[in-house]
Amino acid sequence: MYRFPPILLCLISFFVLTATPAFSSPIDLSKAQIFCPIKDKNSLRRSLDVLQQEVEKRTRIRLPLARKLPASGKPVIALTLETDLASFPVTIQTALRALPAIQSEGFKLLVQDDNSVWIVGKDARGLLYGVGQLLRKAEMRPGQITISAKATIASSPRYPIRGHQLGYRPKTNAYDAFTVAQFDQYIRDLALFGANSIEIMPPRTDDDFTSRHMKLPAIRMIGEQSRICQEYGLDVWMWYPNMGKDYEHPDSIQRELKERHEVFAAVPKLDAVFVPGGDPGDLEPDVMFAWLAKEAQVLQKYHPKAKIWVSPQVFRPTQAWFDAFFKHVNADYPWFGGVVFGPWVKIPVQEIRKLVKPSIPIRHYPDITHNYSSQYPVPHWDLAWSMTLGRESINPRPHDEKAIHNALDEFGVGSISYSEGTNDDVNKFVWSDQDWNPETPVIETLRDFARLFIGPDYTETVARALISLEDNWRGNLLTNQAIGQSLRQWQALEKQVPPTVLQNPRFQMGQIRAYYDAYTQRRLLYETELEQQARDVLANAEKTGTLPAIQQARTILEKAWKNRIWPEYRAKCFALADSLFKSIGAQLTMEKHGAMSGRGNFVDNVDIPLNDSPWLMDQLETIEKRPDEKERVAKINELLHRTDPGPGGFYDHFGAPESWYRVVPGESWEKDPGSLRSPRIGFGVGLVGEEWVDEIKATGFKGQITPRVWMKQAKTLYDQPLNIQYNELDPTASYRMRIAYTGRFRSRMKLMTDDGSVIHDFIQTGEQPIFEFDLPKVASSDGKVTFIWTCGEGERGSQVTEIWLIRK
Repeated sequence: MYRFPPILLCLISFFVLTATPAFSSPIDLSKAQIFCPIKDKNSLRRSLDVLQQEVEKRTRIRLPLARKLPASGKPVIALTLETDLASFPVTIQTALRALPAIQSEGFKLLVQDDNSVWIVGKDARGLLYGVGQLLRKAEMRPGQITISAKATIASSPRYPIRGHQLGYRPKTNAYDAFTVAQFDQYIRDLALFGANSIEIMPPRTDDDFTSRHMKLPAIRMIGEQSRICQEYGLDVWMWYPNMGKDYEHPDSIQRELKERHEVFAAVPKLDAVFVPGGDPGDLEPDVMFAWLAKEAQVLQKYHPKAKIWVSPQVFRPTQAWFDAFFKHVNADYPWFGGVVFGPWVKIPVQEIRKLVKPSIPIRHYPDITHNYSSQYPVPHWDLAWSMTLGRESINPRPHDEKAIHNALDEFGVGSISYSEGTNDDVNKFVWSDQDWNPETPVIETLRDFARLFIGPDYTETVARALISLEDNWRGNLLTNQAIGQSLRQWQALEKQVPPTVLQNPRFQMGQIRAYYDAYTQRRLLYETELEQQARDVLANAEKTGTLPAIQQARTILEKAWKNRIWPEYRAKCFALADSLFKSIGAQLTMEKHGAMSGRGNFVDNVDIPLNDSPWLMDQLETIEKRPDEKERVAKINELLHRTDPGPGGFYDHFGAPESWYRVVPGESWEKDPGSLRSPRIGFGVGLVGEEWVDEIKATGFKGQITPRVWMKQAKTLYDQPLNIQYNELDPTASYRMRIAYTGRFRSRMKLMTDDGSVIHDFIQTGEQPIFEFDLPKVASSDGKVTFIWTCGEGERGSQVTEIWLIRK
């Protein structure tokens, strides 16, 4: 199936310098013929169809086939394999051989000034990727196709596994609405950028069996997905979690095996099955590998060369679990394919590489689809983004994806990304290009993306506009000037592009983000000011009377939804959401588009309060009911000064950038983008007995409204310590420490200081938010202290939201 050479293949690019005179004008292929002497269907696959069809879509030109090579000087696009070069003119052979050698799946693209283009594949896949390179670099307009000699290249992929997961299940934000034709086109698009693998899913996963969007039953659609890949010559993987309740009892095992027979028989091609160690399907390694041996027998009955890959993915890992897992991994089972490094794998891939035999390959399973609570969250994402755009919004992160890829790529043999729909569309193409050649500049991928999918007249403007959407997420939302600039770029494009581009889903996905981002920023500014006005009124309550002040403050806060701003931008977002649902099945709202909660329905969050009004209104309602005026005054003051540490004290919110300097860093984000060895930002109040919430809202305590800041905290994963450092303490003072523990994880945590003092032993978090302890004087006797939080074995991580150091 795969070739794993001892030295990974390097991409080679070469701009041809031959004896022919230099020229700068693009050559015109509008009247070209296609010459393709390849007779073997297994070698040609659908490469010829792809070339003709994709050119015709964009130019309305159906390039004809030539039975023999046209005379010199007549425009031609020639497709051939490297083994068949001997039948071509000597001058062409010489020019092609002057290019660097190509390896498996590689290609040569030679553009000559005699209006000829030569695509030479090392093999069938190389031919398809050569066609993809031509389509990416050509400028195609109605009635015209041209290409520059600068497109000449010899190229081979760095990594042998390059693909994406396209799961046909309700939990995705679009795939369950795809037709067979849409899957065919999407798989083709990915192949044009070098993908050679598609990962599908069985009908039964941790999801509903069907959805209102599905055009075919899942068992039939995965058969179609497999067939499509087979026709393009791509590999087919299947993500297959262990969803049974028992994998030891003979009756349960037989039920599971019966399902595997039905699923594996339903797909015409299957090269590998990926079974996660957990999330879902947690099994002890001895049980899991005994089961996988039985599953492998069924798999290889229908697909004799297929292998099973596994991941050490488990929510609450113990050292004993890992010891047993890697013992099995290194046991040389004949059915075993390799190890997968993906989300919720505790051990860094560098360490996994040391734990497994050198002959065992590691495949990356990067989460390119989620923004938080994920393998590679957006670093220091603003809380307002987490509340509105949520975990699974349209999320082009081109520079982040390249940085993540290049931090870890050398420890694996390539990747198949984790995707939940079309929201990560741009990220897929960036990731494929990086798997092909990690030196590829992001801007080149985006230019190819824009040129091929939007149009050659908008290559640079669309590429830059996509980058601007990533810039929108950098830094503090309130002060980020990039957001207005991004909107202006997209609005300028709206005035330039024809109606066909305005209806293009890939254009609309960028467009809706630009409007949504600008609307959210403007709303945050507006609502922040309203909150300050309400607080100013409450601060004067002792003079004006508490009840009138409460009513006035409530009226001010209510303006956020009673007197909305920028309604035209809000309406634009809903209109684009409707259009995307009609064209590609993108489910951006639950009620109208049938989205699942937390699965890309970010348009539902367009009006979610961005200030502290939910908590303030809830508190004011309680205070208003108190009968005594003095008591109401006291409670209002308490509300307004909730974070006040008193004279000589300290207060920090560790979801806020201004307090992050106290968090002791681990490795840099560029080296550790998954924060397995360093702290990260977390989102969610928690405190409701659950570790998962679909949306970030100011609710906890089984529905009680909470302060806004409790939705964001500093955290580390698993048993990685969380260190927070304070300097400039008064060495003669005593301090009382108040801590707010909120967040997604319900962990047992212990708190010590750097001098060995125990502030508290292991306590269960997630049941109450506020704890208070005395800080031992010895811990701060030198005027500084480092607090160290650790979790017990099998916990998911430490998290800290607020700290008060109150001088006693």
